[in-house]
Amino acid sequence: MKFFLDTANLDEIRRGIQMGLVDGVTTNPTLISKEGREFWELVSEICRMVDGPVSLEVTALEAEGMIKEARELAKIGENVVVKIPMTEEGIKAVKRLEAEGVKTNVTLVFSPLQALIAAKAGASYVSPFIGRLDDISTEGMRLVEDILTIFSNYDIFTQVIVASVRHPMHVLEAALLGADIVTMPFRVMEQLFRHPLTDIGLERFLKDWEKVPKRGLG
Repeated sequence: MKFFLDTANLDEIRRGIQMGLVDGVTTNPTLISKEGREFWELVSEICRMVDGPVSLEVTALEAEGMIKEARELAKIGENVVVKIPMTEEGIKAVKRLEAEGVKTNVTLVFSPLQALIAAKAGASYVSPFIGRLDDISTEGMRLVEDILTIFSNYDIFTQVIVASVRHPMHVLEAALLGADIVTMPFRVMEQLFRHPLTDIGLERFLKDWEKVPKRGLG
């Protein structure tokens, strides 16, 4: 399973790359607005930093506007994937963009049928938003399970990006289900390293090491 960072923060991306865990990056207008940087300058730098796919989102609501924006975004780099909203106009745009060789990521997916529609239009990726479903007392991971089952039934090659991740258990559950990708905030990626028994064990080893007679070691 691939790990994407859901961020537009260059420091977070740099740290994730140093960890060796960043297979790609997803962004959205909300994340980009937090950085206070000129849009084209910021996303161009992200695309240069990241070897894998970088999802950049359109803001137009009609298909023609989405297509126009997507073509401009695709010029930034070969690793650009254009995020398109799961709407009727969005699906029209996906069909045409994929035919032109522009990879798309259909975002704001909240039902298995929405994911199936996106896949039939040829989307490279679909992004089910599990955390937002959990927020309204619906089991978000059940959505991922249903999408993966449908895609398996019909040998669909659209990749599933588990999005709107809130905590490490979402990452674990996605891995157990066989999702292609999880995109997560940097704080969740950091949490994946942590376990109290690891901290206790390390502390104990270091204390015991202090008791060992040493010659020639500083």
